[in-house]
Amino acid sequence: MAQWFNMKPSLLRFWENEFDILKPRKNKKGDRLFRPEDVKNLRLIYYLLRQQKYSVEGARQYLKDNQKKAAMQVQLVESLTKFRSFLLEMRANLGA
Repeated sequence: MAQWFNMKPSLLRFWENEFDILKPRKNKKGDRLFRPEDVKNLRLIYYLLRQQKYSVEGARQYLKDNQKKAAMQVQLVESLTKFRSFLLEMRANLGA
């Protein structure tokens, strides 16, 4: 999972300790098993900390006050990013 977000596993473990909404299950070996809900929450935390430049405390407070709004913002940013990639690909194909 850490590779998906281009981060070190230690940072992912740190975020688990700091954010109550990020609680992946663990198997007997201790490997983390991320469910779709965990991935969604990780995207949300990543968005606030890395893209919006919130501090950990600021992101924690924002999630406490605005979790639904933040989740919608993440979905919107992801949709717009995919659409932008699509448009860039179309432009490249038209120019080829």
